[in-house]
Amino acid sequence: MAEHRLERLRELIKAEFGQILQRELKDPRIGFVSVTDVEVSNDYSHVKIFVSVFGSEEEKKQTMEGLESAKGFIRSELGQRIRLRHTPELHFIADESMERGSRIMALLNEMKKEKGSEN
Repeated sequence: MAEHRLERLRELIKAEFGQILQRELKDPRIGFVSVTDVEVSNDYSHVKIFVSVFGSEEEKKQTMEGLESAKGFIRSELGQRIRLRHTPELHFIADESMERGSRIMALLNEMKKEKGSEN
């Protein structure tokens, strides 16, 4: 039962955070962000939000700084939208998996082309 509640909470936080990113945050430092995963601690006191940021290294750094500075606002918005006894602490973590995946695909395509030109 608790696992089911934890999963529902993860999905709810992911959806609400996505809406806050799209509609509420006005910080120009925050670029194109995609939420890849959300982890909630067993006691609901901490939430890790994994985000993938597209752009240069400087744009990624600026976006993460913007998210950190908006953490209080985001937390209060989530607290209003999701009814919990205590609003959890938020932790934003940069997720590089999408970028790594596209680099691997590019390398595989390059190898495929090279192999095709050898024949």
